[in-house]
Amino acid sequence: MGMVIGIDVGGSTTKIVGIDKGHIHSPMFITAADPVTSLFGAFGKYIYDNGIQLADVEQVMLTGVGSAFVDSPLYGLPTRKTDEFLANGLAARHALDNDQLIVVSMGTGTSLVRIDGDHIKHIGGVSIGGGTLQGLSRLLLKTDNIRQVAELAGKGDSTRVNLLIGDICNKALPDLPVDATASLLGKVDSNASETDIACGIIWMVLQTIGQAAVLASINSNIKDFVLIGNLTQLPQCREVFSKIERFYGVHFHVPPYAEYRTAIGAALAYISES
Repeated sequence: MGMVIGIDVGGSTTKIVGIDKGHIHSPMFITAADPVTSLFGAFGKYIYDNGIQLADVEQVMLTGVGSAFVDSPLYGLPTRKTDEFLANGLAARHALDNDQLIVVSMGTGTSLVRIDGDHIKHIGGVSIGGGTLQGLSRLLLKTDNIRQVAELAGKGDSTRVNLLIGDICNKALPDLPVDATASLLGKVDSNASETDIACGIIWMVLQTIGQAAVLASINSNIKDFVLIGNLTQLPQCREVFSKIERFYGVHFHVPPYAEYRTAIGAALAYISES
């Protein structure tokens, strides 16, 4: 089998990865003004930077919302599309030796995909994700640069803006320790610093996603969750999800190349059929 290239085409950002003989090669992303420009730019740069000949590529697999704009072969290569939720499931199962889990794809919003053996099913999601983080940051911090917001948050303290159980009760409640969050951003006042606000926004987005994922596992035996997407790269991710793990007795896993997992899954969709 030759190289299989998986491409996750977003609205303006395209992620691309090659899989050859079972090995993941040089994940890359490109940002452009529109999906088609982003796709062709990403593919051209990927094959040039990695010295790949078109003859070495057996199949190109597309997924993501932007793939709807592409209806012809890419540079004359065999090109197919695959379902984004299937790609997420295949990529998570490839990363974690477990066939009972939920994939939490944190993009502009968040989708949840349940894996039960060979059965992969989209079970819903929440309209909170990177888009929420950017929108609130634009409104409250006058920037939508996620890296800048994360740096600000690194100097902040979420407990100065989030209302905790310990702020309203002098002892723990059943199943709720004093450091549990009673209300996200429930303690913000007009004197809150930018660093604390940035920290509070990130905690709000990540904690909401994590708790939604846990609630989606109710009435099942699932205790493992695989986090994928760009938000996995936030420095605050480990702290937030570790706290949720302690509360609920679950495990959140961030696999290698977490932000490229949908593109990896697109390639795996072809490989699994071969």
